[in-house]
Parts: sequence; structure tokens; C-alpha cells
Amino acid sequence: MISTDDQAVHSRDAKRATYIAAWLDGLLGCAKVVVGTLVGSAALVADGIHSFSDLITDGFVLAATHYGRQGPDHDHHYGHGRIETLATLLLGSVLIFVAGAIAWSSLLRLLAGTEIAAPGILAMLLALAALLAKEWLFHYTMRVAKRVKSKLLEANAWHSRSDVLSTAVVLVALMGAQFGFGWLDAVAAVIVGLLVGKVGWDLLWESARELVDTALPADAQQQMHQVALEVPGVEGVHDLRTRQSAGHAIVDLHVVVGPRISVSEAHEIGNEVSRRLRLAYPALSDVTFHIDPEDDAGEGDPSRFPGLPLRPEVDRVLTDHWSSHPCWPHIEHYRLHYLEGRISVDVFMDCQLSYSELAALPRQLSDLIHDVPWLAEVEIKQNVR
Repeated sequence: MISTDDQAVHSRDAKRATYIAAWLDGLLGCAKVVVGTLVGSAALVADGIHSFSDLITDGFVLAATHYGRQGPDHDHHYGHGRIETLATLLLGSVLIFVAGAIAWSSLLRLLAGTEIAAPGILAMLLALAALLAKEWLFHYTMRVAKRVKSKLLEANAWHSRSDVLSTAVVLVALMGAQFGFGWLDAVAAVIVGLLVGKVGWDLLWESARELVDTALPADAQQQMHQVALEVPGVEGVHDLRTRQSAGHAIVDLHVVVGPRISVSEAHEIGNEVSRRLRLAYPALSDVTFHIDPEDDAGEGDPSRFPGLPLRPEVDRVLTDHWSSHPCWPHIEHYRLHYLEGRISVDVFMDCQLSYSELAALPRQLSDLIHDVPWLAEVEIKQNVR
């Protein structure tokens, strides 16, 4: 698990990157809209609106980073990571809406044959400066996203890269309009809209997959299965299931161990499985293991079917059947093993028995309780003093 201090550092770094992006998007958006309006370039104005849409997405990222990075609480036992997923979903929706508006208005302008005047050197220099600035922002934000493991921040970085592509198209269109090919401006605006829409669709698709608990790739699941299987004491692994949330992964699995080992040993084997999985896959935020004393893969959830009696009922039945036997006062305790649909009983005696007595006692006790269907076998254990 990521420590609280690391979470605070990651949240601070993510916020710093987003604030830088917001300031840059605001400045570029204002400059593009003003210059685009002055020179009559629909493509430059559309690119400016695209930059302003980034401010909205930056706001989503800031809010999601603040709330999504908070740890578990009494209402959200698995943390708040899905807030990032939801914000990414909203971000993608905004991008698609903006893309549709840009593409439609520019297409109408192209069909109408609106004349476009030469934009001038100022507009082209602005487009070039914006392209270089957004390319720098993409690399900076992506580095931070990788370091803090934030899918949302990574999505915002790709949003900056979409600005680079759209601004490159606009720059080509401005150069074309400068030399008399004014229709390139409207075509460029339509292309910008399509590029923005593609980014929005990708974000929608990825976040929707997280919201419906899409599993990790099959090869990753197979590797996790193998990591768990290599832990000493593990006799089998089944029902391994994974899901994703805000750049992290969650896995639960059933671990088969020896049927007669102690509870504490079985639990420690499970802990070692968890340790090795976390070491092999740092993105794992939660590992839940279920210890099985036998491989019941494919048999369904045993809690849905009638079960065997628990110790209080077993105590009552054994007392009723065995209390008349001479060994009864010497039974110190017994251990129950629930295997293959029946119960085996290990009886611990506090007295020393001869070889013949030790050999005969399991059969005697079994005969006294032969009418009990859930009894599998009786074994006698002597406590050595």
C-alpha cells in the first residue's frame, strides 16, 4: 500500500502540474481567440476554444486529484479512486461536446465558401509558440502522471498532446491561407474537432471499462497466478479475479494449502502470497486471499449450500455418544477437519495408552458414533508429558 506521506507528495505534484497547465491553457486560449478574431481565422479561434476547454478539464483534474487521492473512510472502504474515474468520464464527455461544436460550425463555414483573409505573421508565430508550449506541457505532465500513477493526469497529458496536433494543423492552415488557400482554415478547424473528439472517445471508453470492473489483461492474470503458485506451502490457486480503479489494481484469489496445517500457518502462507504479488505488481492497491484446505474450484460458493455442523453442535453429539466410554474423562480436546463434505476428528488424550489400547480406541469411538453421517474418521493423539 502507498503510505500517507507518499499520497500527500503525489497529490501535491499532481496539483502543481495541473495548475501549470491551467495557467498556460488560459493564456494561450485568450491569445488565440483574440488574434484569431482580429485576423478572421476560424481555425485559430477554434483552437483557442479548445484551449479554454482545457481549463474545464484542468478543473476536473484538480477536484478529482484532491478527493480521489483521499484514503479509505467509513463510507468508502476502498478509498476514493473511482472519483478520478468518474472525472475522466466527464472530461471525455466535455471533449466530445466541444469537438462536435467546432467541427459542425467549421463545416458550415466551409460549405458556405466564406472568404478567409491572409492571417499575417503574428497569427502564425502565435500558433508556433502554442505548439511548442503544449508539447513541453505534455512531456512534463506525463512524467508526473507516471510518477504518481494517475490515469486521470495521464489523460490530461494526452489532452495537451491533442492540442499539439490540432495547433499543428492550424499552423499549416494559416500558412496556406497566407498564400491564398483560405479554405484550408475551415478544413483545419474540422480536423481539430475530429482530433478532439477522438481523444474524448478514448477517455470515455477507458473510464467506462473501469466503472464496470474490467479485469486486467489475461497475461497479467496468468502471471499473478504463477507468482502465487510458487509460494512454498501453496498447493493450488483458483478463482483469481482482478479489477481496476484509477490506475490501481485489486485482486482476490483462493489459495489451496495443506488440509491439516494450523490456521496461523495457512494465514502466513496467504500473507506471503500477498507480499510477492505486491512486489511483482506495484500497482496493486488491495489483495484479498481466501484459504482453502482442498481444491473446490468449479464447485461454486460453498456458503450457498447446506453446511456441516460447527463445534457447538459437534460437542453435543460427541458428548452424547462418547461420554459413556472409559476414555471420556481423559479427552483433553479435539481438532476438527472439514474435508470432502465430512468431518474428521483428532482426539487429544492427556493419558498414556499402550500400543494395543491406542490401536483399538479409534475403532471403538467410531463404532459409538457410526450413525452420524457427517463423521469421516477418528484419530487419537497423545499429549507427551
